[in-house]
Amino acid sequence: MAIQTTGLGKAYGSQKALDGVSLNLANGQIVGLLGPNGAGKSTLMKILTGYLPASEGSATVCGLDCAKESLEVRQRVGYLPEHNPLYQDMFVTEFLEFVAELYGADKSSVEARILEVGLEPERHKQIKQLSKGYRQRVGLAAALVHDPEVLILDEPTTGLDPNQLVEIRKLIRRVGANKTVLLSTHIMQEVEALCDRVIFIRQGKIVREASIQEFAPQGSENLEAAFRLATA
Repeated sequence: MAIQTTGLGKAYGSQKALDGVSLNLANGQIVGLLGPNGAGKSTLMKILTGYLPASEGSATVCGLDCAKESLEVRQRVGYLPEHNPLYQDMFVTEFLEFVAELYGADKSSVEARILEVGLEPERHKQIKQLSKGYRQRVGLAAALVHDPEVLILDEPTTGLDPNQLVEIRKLIRRVGANKTVLLSTHIMQEVEALCDRVIFIRQGKIVREASIQEFAPQGSENLEAAFRLATA
């Protein structure tokens, strides 16, 4: 399994952000994580990336323990958080080479990622000069620069205009062809366009898992209605 959790919990004082979350995500899937604000999506992602310790239970990525082997986990995971952390005064290529060096990746990988995510026209600009869509591409390139096996994306299309949405969705689908992708979003059309599976989370608990085929036009359910029913 690319991602596996068992009885995963996270508490902040008396408040439980995650409560007994158990997941098994196979290799090569794009999985949508859906839930209202405060449901625990970002907390789960931070635990899986090794940035946050769990309070109970276990989590593994590519067979590595997220708590005990967090550095090894980070080598296998590409992470794009909701608030894309970029050094605004750096140039695109300069920033990606910096990230590659942090991961111990060869700088030749930067060229491959620039082409892969369509940054070639903007590569010599400072990041602060880029549109939001291109900044998201820089974030994705940074998440991919070390060629991770697992890609974790937290609200990757927030704030993008319709044209940028289409471009970023195509990009995620393309790079997800040979990786496991876990992405959180509030946009139902995004899940329908990208995902193989859907996980609904509410108040820190997984309340439903389903194949996206159940919500296809010929399927038995409407995704938005199912989301409301599972997370109300």
